[in-house]
Amino acid sequence: MALRRSDDPAWIADVRRTARGIRRRVLAHTLAHGGGYMSQACSSAEILATLYRGALRLGPPADPPIPRPFAGPPGAGNPDAFTGAGYNGPRAPELDRFYFSPVHYALVLYSALIEVARMAPEGLDQFNRDGSTVELIGAEHSPGHEVTAGSLGQCLSQAAGAAWARRRSGETGRNVVFLSDGELQEGQTWETFATLAWHRLDNVLVYVDMNAQQCDGAMDSVMGIDPSGDRLAAFGARVVEVDGHDPAALAAPAALAPDGRPVVVLARTDPCRGLEILRERAPKLHYLRFTSNEERARYAAALAEFEEGEGDA
Repeated sequence: MALRRSDDPAWIADVRRTARGIRRRVLAHTLAHGGGYMSQACSSAEILATLYRGALRLGPPADPPIPRPFAGPPGAGNPDAFTGAGYNGPRAPELDRFYFSPVHYALVLYSALIEVARMAPEGLDQFNRDGSTVELIGAEHSPGHEVTAGSLGQCLSQAAGAAWARRRSGETGRNVVFLSDGELQEGQTWETFATLAWHRLDNVLVYVDMNAQQCDGAMDSVMGIDPSGDRLAAFGARVVEVDGHDPAALAAPAALAPDGRPVVVLARTDPCRGLEILRERAPKLHYLRFTSNEERARYAAALAEFEEGEGDA
């Protein structure tokens, strides 16, 4: 799939519709199930929409629209084990591979896959059920997931290993990683960036959702990570800082010609984008669980606005 011109108004409108659909779908699921990772959908919707609407070079989905049940953990003794990478298309030397690191965003990724017709809406009926691969916290067998990320900070290392192997094999496809900014508080992340730079792995493209939030509240209240751009540049990365809700700005770094450095896109985002009612919960935005019927009703009214096409994209 070739990257569409990032200044194409029709493409930008398509990305914004997809992002609005991701937020709407996550909000509907959160209302139906009494809780969900809503702020992550608000912050990352345009990033994922931009990636799946053309910034990623992917083939057609290779996995069934309705996800298969869990076939057991991978290993030499289990030939039936599988990953969820097929939702991102087949493996091919010229195609990108997508690595999804903050696995608590799994519902947001599933919603994105549905919005771009890579997974059936009915797949969410299996969410968090025993024996299902549509897990609350995604694993390697979950739709859209290439690896089990484990604790935050481990996925980038796995992607770096794959990037090194693909380059040695002569493959031209990129290795695109989606991170949360909380992973910039992890030492393993910085070790990996140093490794990427040392081995000149410019086939790695990293998007970071810089929503300034983590499970304990605002990032700055726990351990600040800025100036992130200067620090990453010092570690040898090619850093691009963008508005994380601007499709054209998000797409542009994906078209950069390789120059020997891994590319890191710091996408500055708003964890309440499109859902103003969520700001009332600041600074504790990590997980939305309704505290009263009155609050649930107010979020249901916000969902109605999304369904009427009035939700802020």
